[in-house]
Amino acid sequence: MAAAVRTRFLLQRSTQGLLLSSRAVPAFSSPFLCRAHRLEPGDDELYQRTTMTVIKNEADSGILIHSYSPAGFNVDGNRVFGPCALLPPAILQWKVGSHEDITEESISLFHMLEPSIEILVLGTGSRVERINPSVLALLKRKRIAVEVQDTPNACATFNFLNTERRLVAAGLIPPSYSTALEVKQD
Repeated sequence: MAAAVRTRFLLQRSTQGLLLSSRAVPAFSSPFLCRAHRLEPGDDELYQRTTMTVIKNEADSGILIHSYSPAGFNVDGNRVFGPCALLPPAILQWKVGSHEDITEESISLFHMLEPSIEILVLGTGSRVERINPSVLALLKRKRIAVEVQDTPNACATFNFLNTERRLVAAGLIPPSYSTALEVKQD
Protein backbone atom coordinates (compact mmCIF):
# COMPACT_ATOMS: atom_id res chain seq x y z
CA MET A 1 0.00 0.00 0.00
CA ALA A 2 2.82 2.38 0.79
CA ALA A 3 4.27 1.73 -2.65
CA ALA A 4 0.99 2.60 -4.31
CA VAL A 5 0.72 5.84 -2.35
CA ARG A 6 4.26 6.77 -3.29
CA THR A 7 3.61 6.04 -6.97
CA ARG A 8 0.40 8.10 -6.93
CA PHE A 9 2.22 10.97 -5.19
CA LEU A 10 5.03 10.92 -7.77
CA LEU A 11 2.59 10.81 -10.67
CA GLN A 12 0.57 13.72 -9.30
CA ARG A 13 3.73 15.72 -8.68
CA SER A 14 5.14 15.08 -12.17
CA THR A 15 1.86 15.90 -13.92
CA GLN A 16 1.45 19.06 -11.86
CA GLY A 17 4.99 20.10 -12.79
CA LEU A 18 4.21 19.51 -16.43
CA LEU A 19 1.02 21.48 -16.22
CA LEU A 20 2.68 24.37 -14.43
CA SER A 21 5.62 24.56 -16.81
CA SER A 22 3.88 23.81 -20.05
CA ARG A 23 3.17 26.81 -22.19
CA ALA A 24 2.66 27.40 -25.90
CA VAL A 25 6.02 27.12 -27.67
CA PRO A 26 6.40 27.77 -31.39
CA ALA A 27 7.26 24.66 -33.35
CA PHE A 28 10.37 26.32 -34.94
CA SER A 29 12.09 26.87 -31.60
CA SER A 30 13.11 23.24 -31.43
CA PRO A 31 16.65 22.73 -32.78
CA PHE A 32 15.46 19.65 -34.66
CA LEU A 33 12.68 21.45 -36.48
CA CYS A 34 14.50 24.63 -37.52
CA ARG A 35 16.06 23.22 -40.73
CA ALA A 36 13.81 24.01 -43.65
CA HIS A 37 16.11 22.72 -46.40
CA ARG A 38 17.09 19.27 -47.55
CA LEU A 39 20.33 17.85 -46.27
CA GLU A 40 20.85 15.36 -49.09
CA PRO A 41 22.27 16.47 -52.48
CA GLY A 42 19.88 17.23 -55.28
CA ASP A 43 19.82 15.34 -58.57
CA ASP A 44 21.96 17.97 -60.32
CA GLU A 45 24.59 17.84 -57.57
CA LEU A 46 25.08 14.07 -57.73
CA TYR A 47 26.59 13.99 -61.21
CA GLN A 48 28.97 16.96 -61.02
CA ARG A 49 32.63 16.28 -60.49
CA THR A 50 34.76 18.40 -58.28
CA THR A 51 38.07 19.32 -59.86
CA MET A 52 41.07 21.07 -58.45
CA THR A 53 44.13 22.26 -60.27
CA VAL A 54 47.35 23.29 -58.58
CA ILE A 55 49.90 25.24 -60.59
CA LYS A 56 52.47 25.38 -57.80
CA ASN A 57 52.58 23.16 -54.76
CA GLU A 58 54.59 25.37 -52.42
CA ALA A 59 52.84 27.56 -49.89
CA ASP A 60 54.76 30.71 -50.84
CA SER A 61 53.36 33.46 -53.04
CA GLY A 62 54.88 32.24 -56.31
CA ILE A 63 57.54 33.98 -58.33
CA LEU A 64 58.07 37.70 -57.89
CA ILE A 65 59.87 40.28 -59.97
CA HIS A 66 62.36 41.95 -57.64
CA SER A 67 63.85 44.46 -60.09
CA TYR A 68 64.08 45.43 -63.74
CA SER A 69 66.57 47.34 -65.85
CA PRO A 70 67.20 47.98 -69.54
CA ALA A 71 69.30 44.79 -69.53
CA GLY A 72 66.56 42.53 -68.12
CA PHE A 73 64.87 41.36 -64.95
CA ASN A 74 65.66 39.90 -61.54
CA VAL A 75 63.03 37.25 -60.84
CA ASP A 76 63.45 35.55 -57.46
CA GLY A 77 67.23 35.94 -57.66
CA ASN A 78 67.44 34.71 -61.27
CA ARG A 79 68.87 37.22 -63.77
CA VAL A 80 66.98 37.18 -67.06
CA PHE A 81 68.53 39.17 -69.89
CA GLY A 82 66.19 40.72 -72.44
CA PRO A 83 62.46 40.10 -72.85
CA CYS A 84 61.00 37.30 -70.77
CA ALA A 85 57.83 35.27 -70.36
CA LEU A 86 56.82 34.44 -66.81
CA LEU A 87 54.61 31.38 -66.59
CA PRO A 88 54.64 30.42 -62.93
CA PRO A 89 56.69 28.52 -62.00
CA ALA A 90 58.69 28.86 -65.26
CA ILE A 91 60.82 31.79 -66.40
CA LEU A 92 61.47 31.80 -70.15
CA GLN A 93 63.25 34.11 -72.55
CA TRP A 94 60.75 35.57 -75.00
CA LYS A 95 61.77 36.17 -78.60
CA VAL A 96 60.37 39.65 -79.16
CA GLY A 97 62.33 42.83 -79.74
CA SER A 98 59.59 45.42 -79.36
CA HIS A 99 55.82 45.71 -79.01
CA GLU A 100 55.52 45.30 -82.78
CA ASP A 101 56.87 41.75 -82.45
CA ILE A 102 53.99 40.70 -80.20
CA THR A 103 52.01 38.62 -82.69
CA GLU A 104 49.60 35.71 -82.54
CA GLU A 105 52.57 33.37 -82.90
CA SER A 106 54.62 34.99 -80.12
CA ILE A 107 51.76 34.75 -77.60
CA SER A 108 50.90 31.15 -78.48
CA LEU A 109 52.82 29.88 -75.46
CA PHE A 110 50.45 31.78 -73.16
CA HIS A 111 47.20 30.29 -74.44
CA MET A 112 48.50 26.73 -74.81
CA LEU A 113 49.05 26.33 -71.08
CA GLU A 114 47.08 23.78 -69.12
CA PRO A 115 45.52 24.83 -66.78
CA SER A 116 44.78 27.97 -68.73
CA ILE A 117 45.74 31.31 -67.27
CA GLU A 118 43.20 33.95 -66.26
CA ILE A 119 45.21 37.09 -66.93
CA LEU A 120 48.12 37.95 -69.21
CA VAL A 121 50.09 41.05 -68.24
CA LEU A 122 52.07 42.56 -71.14
CA GLY A 123 54.83 45.05 -70.38
CA THR A 124 55.64 46.97 -73.56
CA GLY A 125 58.79 48.80 -72.45
CA SER A 126 59.18 52.36 -71.20
CA ARG A 127 55.68 53.41 -72.23
CA VAL A 128 52.34 51.83 -73.08
CA GLU A 129 52.17 50.77 -76.71
CA ARG A 130 49.24 49.56 -78.78
CA ILE A 131 49.06 45.82 -79.37
CA ASN A 132 47.83 44.39 -82.68
CA PRO A 133 44.00 44.01 -82.44
CA SER A 134 44.16 40.46 -83.87
CA VAL A 135 46.34 39.43 -80.90
CA LEU A 136 43.83 40.88 -78.43
CA ALA A 137 40.95 39.19 -80.28
CA LEU A 138 42.73 35.82 -80.11
CA LEU A 139 43.25 36.14 -76.36
CA LYS A 140 39.61 37.16 -75.91
CA ARG A 141 38.48 34.03 -77.79
CA LYS A 142 40.70 31.96 -75.48
CA ARG A 143 39.06 33.70 -72.45
CA ILE A 144 42.27 35.28 -71.23
CA ALA A 145 42.06 38.82 -69.87
CA VAL A 146 44.89 41.13 -71.03
CA GLU A 147 46.55 44.02 -69.22
CA VAL A 148 48.82 46.10 -71.47
CA GLN A 149 51.04 48.46 -69.46
CA ASP A 150 54.47 49.97 -69.44
CA THR A 151 56.98 47.51 -67.99
CA PRO A 152 57.40 49.09 -64.51
CA ASN A 153 53.62 49.00 -63.92
CA ALA A 154 53.32 45.55 -65.53
CA CYS A 155 55.90 44.18 -63.06
CA ALA A 156 53.93 45.60 -60.13
CA THR A 157 50.63 44.26 -61.50
CA PHE A 158 52.12 40.80 -62.04
CA ASN A 159 53.51 40.72 -58.49
CA PHE A 160 50.17 41.83 -57.03
CA LEU A 161 48.11 39.29 -58.96
CA ASN A 162 50.61 36.55 -58.19
CA THR A 163 50.46 37.22 -54.44
CA GLU A 164 46.66 36.96 -54.70
CA ARG A 165 47.25 33.47 -56.10
CA ARG A 166 45.61 34.26 -59.43
CA LEU A 167 46.53 32.25 -62.53
CA VAL A 168 48.59 34.99 -64.13
CA ALA A 169 51.38 35.10 -66.70
CA ALA A 170 53.49 37.98 -67.99
CA GLY A 171 55.26 38.89 -71.18
CA LEU A 172 57.77 41.64 -70.42
CA ILE A 173 60.01 43.78 -72.59
CA PRO A 174 62.72 45.62 -70.63
CA PRO A 175 62.35 49.40 -70.53
CA SER A 176 64.82 51.38 -72.58
CA TYR A 177 67.51 53.57 -71.05
CA SER A 178 66.07 56.76 -69.65
CA THR A 179 67.80 60.07 -70.31
CA ALA A 180 65.80 61.93 -67.69
CA LEU A 181 68.36 61.40 -64.94
CA GLU A 182 71.50 62.01 -66.95
CA VAL A 183 73.69 64.82 -65.63
CA LYS A 184 74.98 67.25 -68.22
CA GLN A 185 78.65 68.02 -67.88
CA ASP A 186 80.00 71.31 -69.19
